[in-house]
Amino acid sequence: MARNDCYIIVAAGTGSRFGAPLPKQFCHLGGRPLLMTTIDSVRSADPQAAIVLVLSRQMIGPWREMCAEASFDISDIIIAAGGASRAESVSNALASVPDRCTGWISVHDGARPVVSAELIERIAQARRPDIHGIIPATAVTDSLREAEADGSSHAVDRSRFRAVQTPQSFPASLLKDAYLRASGQAFTDDASVMEAAGYTNLVLVEGDPRNIKVTHPADIAVAALYLGK
Repeated sequence: MARNDCYIIVAAGTGSRFGAPLPKQFCHLGGRPLLMTTIDSVRSADPQAAIVLVLSRQMIGPWREMCAEASFDISDIIIAAGGASRAESVSNALASVPDRCTGWISVHDGARPVVSAELIERIAQARRPDIHGIIPATAVTDSLREAEADGSSHAVDRSRFRAVQTPQSFPASLLKDAYLRASGQAFTDDASVMEAAGYTNLVLVEGDPRNIKVTHPADIAVAALYLGK
């Protein structure tokens, strides 16, 4: 972890599955928007790194107001406007990454407030010059079946699969190159963007089962339990 590293926190989604008036990242966790907890978790674990926060254009003003009301300091955070897709939002954020950040760029979901310092350190310790990226992942505990187009299904070996989390971390130059090549394509995470660009040496590290992505209202209570709030 160093001053030439950067975190992109992606918080431009609409949270349509959450079913609340505000996107999930702005719903309260412990008496304040959960996005503030996400930022604090990253900032405290890696205080030297830059942070670029991606928000939808319509939420940039309200976010600044929320921060002022909560006396939440964002003076050290760069805000970038999101795009029509997650990939476009990350691409916009990459254009705002400070020039000094030539080391590693980590991309984290704004709706994962329970990311721990231990996980961030584990990712940092796995960085090597010969790899293309680091992905935290956890073992799949549920049984899995693959669904066919005709409605049938068959069992698959769950030991071969992992549930992927964030932050995902990549050498800055490679991530920028991958996103330049990804224009117009649909991706669900940054590792997929890297693979599509030919950067396939992606290392898995043990994730954290508590590092949940808040997707439904009930997840707020789970996150609060993990955080002791």
